[in-house]
Formats: sequence, structure tokens, C-alpha cells
Amino acid sequence: MGHRIFTTPVASVYPHYVAKLERKGRTKAELDEVIEWLTGYDANTLDRHLADETTFDDFFAAAHLHPNVSAITGTVCGIRVEEVDDPLMQKIRYLDKLVDELAKGKAMQKVLRS
Repeated sequence: MGHRIFTTPVASVYPHYVAKLERKGRTKAELDEVIEWLTGYDANTLDRHLADETTFDDFFAAAHLHPNVSAITGTVCGIRVEEVDDPLMQKIRYLDKLVDELAKGKAMQKVLRS
């Protein structure tokens, strides 16, 4: 049995990501760009996952993670993302880390490890 976030729909967390970023002067479009970079989902695919209330488990199971995903390092809630043992939790933490970096004002180029 995994963590309850695994069975949580991405659509239930997505508005919180948007709100966090908008409070910091960032946009939904920037969030979508980060999600596209991380998962390989285009806008239509992301919208479909949100509308279908896809769980984080299924969302990341169908994703094609970016080859540079291992370049995402640092802490989220005091936990180093590169040291997370559970592969699914690590992917969720990667997303959290990218959202945090956007919210802190990092340039998109740096967030996307370009």
C-alpha cells in the first residue's frame, strides 16, 4: 500500500500549483510548460488527464520523463528529491521541486535544466 498521494487525482492538486505560482507572479502557462518538460505531455494530453481525474500513479505511469530529470536536485519539505526511495514519490517530488523553483522566481531556462 502506497502513500495516499499516489491515488489522489492530479486535478485536485493542480489548482493549488496554479494558485501558488500566480501569487508569486508566475502563470498557469509556465506551470504547463514545466509539466510538459517533466512528463512529455502536450497541452491536450495534460488537459485530458486533468478532466479524467487521473491519479498521480497513472499520470506518471503513462509519462515519458525528460532525460535530464536526474538534474533535479535539492529539497522539498526537508527531503532531498534525489534520495527519495520510492520511484513514484520521487517523480511527484520532482514536480513539487520544479513548482517551488518557479515560485521562487528562477528563470524558466534554469528550471528546465537547459
